[in-house]
Amino acid sequence: MAEDTTADATRRLNVKKQTLDDAYAAPANFLEIDVVNPVTMGVGKKRFTDYEVRMRTNLPVFKVKESSVRRRYSDFEWLRNELERDSKIVVPSLPGKALKRQLPFRGDDGIFEEEFIEDRRKGLEVFINKIAGHPLAQNERCLHMFLQEPSIDKNYVPGKIRNP
Repeated sequence: MAEDTTADATRRLNVKKQTLDDAYAAPANFLEIDVVNPVTMGVGKKRFTDYEVRMRTNLPVFKVKESSVRRRYSDFEWLRNELERDSKIVVPSLPGKALKRQLPFRGDDGIFEEEFIEDRRKGLEVFINKIAGHPLAQNERCLHMFLQEPSIDKNYVPGKIRNP
């Protein structure tokens, strides 16, 4: 009798064969966010790096299906703080501030070193994908503004996006 239950437990499920139409059809739901093209601008204390945040989706909660905006590290900090204050989700951490890299009299370019910028870019991409992939975060107005509005209105009214 024990053999029968083992055979039942390990029997392959009847899996429906995937057709070519299924394989090449649009994915059911997708959300792709890339953080790319870092650009450093400004001089002295006004120097900063910003990044292009590109989004593509077919999720109904996003009115705009493709967008591209430029954001600096401080914008990512703003988003994180907004979500921490207003949402019920556990917000992942950002890549570090790299305070030591901002000290004067360094022998390198500090936070403007190519390698540092690339590491930070990767970290910001992981951060925004974790947040945007969370179903509760997808309804937050601050996330929509961050991903889709050319500039962030820090005086916005926090709240949820209502789907029509």
